[in-house]
Amino acid sequence: MIRNSWNRPRPRKARPLLLALLAALLGLVAAATTGGGAVAAQAAPAAPAFKVLAFYDGTYDAAHIDFVKEANAWFPQTAAANNFSYTATNNWDQLTNASTLAQYQVVLFLDNAPHTAAQRAGFEQYMRNGGGWMGFHVSAFTTDAGEWPWYYNEFLGSGNFQTNTWGPEAATLKVEDHSLPNTAGLPATFTSAVSEWYSWSNDLRQNPNIKILASVDPVSFPLGTDPNQDWTSGYYPILWTNTNYKMVYANFGHNDMNYSTNQRLSSTFASATQNKFLVDSLKWLGTGSVGDGGTTPPSGPISETAWYSLVNSGNGKCVDAKAAATANGTPVQQYACNGTQAQQYQVRATDGGFSRIGVRADPQQVIDVTNVSTADNAPLQLWSYSGGTNQQWKAVAESSGAYHFTTRATGKCLSAPASAADGVQLVQRACDGSAAQSFKLLQQS
Repeated sequence: MIRNSWNRPRPRKARPLLLALLAALLGLVAAATTGGGAVAAQAAPAAPAFKVLAFYDGTYDAAHIDFVKEANAWFPQTAAANNFSYTATNNWDQLTNASTLAQYQVVLFLDNAPHTAAQRAGFEQYMRNGGGWMGFHVSAFTTDAGEWPWYYNEFLGSGNFQTNTWGPEAATLKVEDHSLPNTAGLPATFTSAVSEWYSWSNDLRQNPNIKILASVDPVSFPLGTDPNQDWTSGYYPILWTNTNYKMVYANFGHNDMNYSTNQRLSSTFASATQNKFLVDSLKWLGTGSVGDGGTTPPSGPISETAWYSLVNSGNGKCVDAKAAATANGTPVQQYACNGTQAQQYQVRATDGGFSRIGVRADPQQVIDVTNVSTADNAPLQLWSYSGGTNQQWKAVAESSGAYHFTTRATGKCLSAPASAADGVQLVQRACDGSAAQSFKLLQQS
C-alpha cells in the first residue's frame, strides 16, 4: 500500500529548504522568459513567405501521372525547407474564383492546362494582375495553338508542339542568361534530370518578349535513343520566361517508365542543379527574389554589413574559398554557386573608395593578390588583413548592375580564368571590360 507522505508531520527546519527550492525554480522560470538562462522559450513557426497552388489532372500517360505523384511528394518537403506553402488540386475550376487565387502568389501547372473558357479567362486575369506561374512539360503541349492564342502564342510564345525525343534521357543544358535571380547562381552548363523533350513551331529567339534561360547544349546530341525520334542537331529552348509576366516554363516533367509494370525508372528531381533552379524560380515568382538562396542584387550602394555572393557574369560561377578553408594561402577559386559561407563575402570600406573583401567564415581573411604581385594572372588567395594595397579593392558599378573590382596596388581587375571549370583559381588581370571581370553581388540572408 502506498502511504500519503503529506499526512506525516514534518520537522520545522525543512520549511526553509522547501522555500529555497521554490525560489530556485522561480529563478529558472524568470531566466527562461528573459532569455538569460538555460531554458529557452520555443519560437512560434514563421508564416510562409508565399503560397503555391498546383493544378494537375493525373489521368493521362503513366509517365505524366508518375511525375505528378513525384511532384506532389517533393514540393511539400521542399516548401517546408524553404518557408513557403504548397497545395495541390485537380479542381481546375478554382481558377474561376478570383478570391481563391488571390490567396496564392504562384500557381503551377503540372501536367495540363485549363480546360474550359471560364478557367482560361480566370487564369489570364490572374496573370495580368501580377500573379506568378510555373509550368512543366505537357502544360505547353498543343497541336492547335489557335484554340487559346493568348496562352500558347502570346504567353508561352511556343505555338504548337512540333517534335519530341524518345526515349527519355538527361540532357546537358546551356544557361543562356544569368541576369535573373533564378539563374544567377547556375553554372554555365549543367546536366538535367531524365525527361522526354519537346520542340515547338515558333522560334522563341525571334520573340522580343521571351527570354530564353537555358537550351540544349550541342554536346547532348544525339538526344534520344530511338533513331526515328532523336535530335541530332538544331536549337532547342528548355527554360524560358516571358518578360511581360511573372512566369517560368520548364520543358521537363516526364519520368522514364516501364510501361508494362508501371514502374518508375528515373526521377525528375534527380538533378541538384535543376532542383536549385526550381526552388529559386519559385522564390523569385513568389517574392521577387530568391530570399534564402541569396540572389537579391543590392538596390543601392553596397552595404558594409550585408553578405554577398559574387557571381561571375561570364560563366555564372561563384567566388569561392577552396574547401571552405580560411587559413592564410587558401586559394580563391570559382565554383558552382551553392550558398555556403565559403561563397559569402562582406565588402567593408578602408579609405579612398577602396574596400577589403572578407569571407563570412572568418571576416579577417580577405581576398589578397598572392605575393603582392603586380603581374597579370597573379593568383588570388585568402590572407589575414594587414592593410596591404594588394588586399584592397575598388568596387566599380556597371550599367548592368554588376561590378568590377580593381586592386589598389596595381589597378588590375579581379578576373575569372579562361576556363569555366570548377576549382580554377581566380587571378588579377589588366581591366578589359569583359564579362570575366564582371561580378553580380547577390545578397545572402
